[in-house]
Amino acid sequence: MRSVLAIAAVLAAILIPAPAVASPAAPPGLAMRGADVSTLPRALDLGAAFYDFRGRRDNPYDILKQAGVNYARLRIWNDPTSGYSNKAQVLKQARAIKAKGLKLLIDFHYSDTWADPGKQFTPAAWEGHDLALLTKDVYDYTYDVCASLKRQGTTPDSVQVGNEINVGMLWPVGYVSNSDFGPVSQLLNAGHDATKACNRSTKVLIHTALAGNIDAAHWFYDGITAAGARWDITALSYYCMWHGSLANLATVITDVRARYAKPVVIAETAYPWTTENFDHLENIILSPAPCDGIPATPRGQAQQFAAVQETARSAGALGVFYWEPTWTAVDGNGWDTEDIENSGNAWENMATFDDGGRINPYIRWVK
Repeated sequence: MRSVLAIAAVLAAILIPAPAVASPAAPPGLAMRGADVSTLPRALDLGAAFYDFRGRRDNPYDILKQAGVNYARLRIWNDPTSGYSNKAQVLKQARAIKAKGLKLLIDFHYSDTWADPGKQFTPAAWEGHDLALLTKDVYDYTYDVCASLKRQGTTPDSVQVGNEINVGMLWPVGYVSNSDFGPVSQLLNAGHDATKACNRSTKVLIHTALAGNIDAAHWFYDGITAAGARWDITALSYYCMWHGSLANLATVITDVRARYAKPVVIAETAYPWTTENFDHLENIILSPAPCDGIPATPRGQAQQFAAVQETARSAGALGVFYWEPTWTAVDGNGWDTEDIENSGNAWENMATFDDGGRINPYIRWVK
């Protein structure tokens, strides 16, 4: 979710041409209408209440379903200090999600904390492992989580092998240096193969935050293609304040669909509903109109999200996920895995629920 790194070296690299292929048929609409609800268990444990657009208290999954959500996304960290977003919590939350009839996307960070374009920390238990051992770690861990979910009747419908891996994952071993995509592709294939061994029909996503930079997207996905990486769906993060115009987003989606002959999903997007701050930590987005002059109001948030969905649909994308719509400023539900109690939330003005826990009455996930 962080802004894309300045990767001058990437753009200077010789691009590897992808073979000419026919674009996959465009889906009739957005089949994956998703919400990343990874912080929700902590909020509920702390007593947070959620309300529908009429102001009636309800289960947050039901409220999101009423707004059009059909897919939930959960990140998983290997051994976070906070005790949240680990295997035990993901298994528990997956049961709640599937009980509501929602599909499930598991987002493997392969880290004990946040993995994004600026950092991909190897889990402490895997520190010092070489490529061969890390490849085995990824396979065994991915298979174990997937198989555990399957045994309890909550088989994931989709899996992300890595999170926003613009220049690789599990650094330094899986970092893409001098355009050598061999190591990261081995790691990606370990996650892919483990997922398919667990459940053949589970879709595998490879996720970058490159929706705003078509040259960098080509560099990365051409590179892993040439190195033999396997995946089913190309996933991109798109935040208009960091990744540019909707017109450019449409160009990137259309291009990568055709170039790699795979469906495309926007795995993360969000927009502020206010510029107010409701805790001690300054918000990430402060501008009253961060994109296209659309104000940071409930109507503005809904307008921008609708525009992203329509752009994605028109360009032939398979789905759009809103990132952390339920992460309101609940004391004790902070961002820092090592100090969740006191670290605060810089995202509450980007949630789709207000500070009182009521969903934005204007927002919709639509086909």
